[in-house]
Amino acid sequence: MARRINAHLVVGGWWHDFDYARLQLLQLLGEHHEIRTTVASDYEDVDVIDGCDLLISYTCNVRPTEAAQQRLRSWVERGGRWFALHGTNSAIDPPVALGQGSFETPRAFPVFADTLGSQFLSHPAIEPYTVTVSPGAETDPLVAGIDPFDANDELYLSEYHGDLEPLLETRWSGDTGAGFAEKDWPVDEPRLVMYRRPLGDGCVLYFTLGHCRSHYDMIAPPFNGMYWPRIERGSWELDEFHTLLRRGIGWACEPARAEEPADTATPGAN
Repeated sequence: MARRINAHLVVGGWWHDFDYARLQLLQLLGEHHEIRTTVASDYEDVDVIDGCDLLISYTCNVRPTEAAQQRLRSWVERGGRWFALHGTNSAIDPPVALGQGSFETPRAFPVFADTLGSQFLSHPAIEPYTVTVSPGAETDPLVAGIDPFDANDELYLSEYHGDLEPLLETRWSGDTGAGFAEKDWPVDEPRLVMYRRPLGDGCVLYFTLGHCRSHYDMIAPPFNGMYWPRIERGSWELDEFHTLLRRGIGWACEPARAEEPADTATPGAN
């Protein structure tokens, strides 16, 4: 009999349809009868995370306190597995008003960024780009058999930390435009879309895809509640994306599944 697996899902922040992302991720977790999930909108309930087998996050501009950053890192180092999605690695200071400056990406949480293995700095305008398996990762169970696919998503330009194991990537160089302060990216080099970040006895799996937005999600500055004219589902509409999410959840569960379940008696049995 499989033992119970405790998951903690953190979804929240700015400028995204977090209700949609939360529902989609809970449905994927619900495909595993042994997983039971607690839900939060930030990383401050570290006692709950300490008691979990796996952590999944989909946040944007959610900045853990210094104490939470240290506890998260310690949890990973002790063997935790963290499947981090999309804007989890972002710290963004918006301009006061649209057209009055750029979005700044301060190095506001160094321990958090180093634990994750990256920090988001900028992205060009949303348009399709091709995602491929990174060289040397073709037989890795997380990405094996994934053919190149086009993602209509935010292409993350990030600063990397630590020893990373690339799994998926794209290539891009150029000027992202006036939106972000760090807009010049002249070097044509791989931009990681999925990677592993081993840390102590644990590991982080980071997957940058998954942008989503609806009409009523722009309540934070500088948009301040403006009606967004279109619904954006991006990679959530791709079969490849759902395959990779399912594999990521399976990967996060591996240590718990490897443990021998305790002997249990069937209720009512003599």
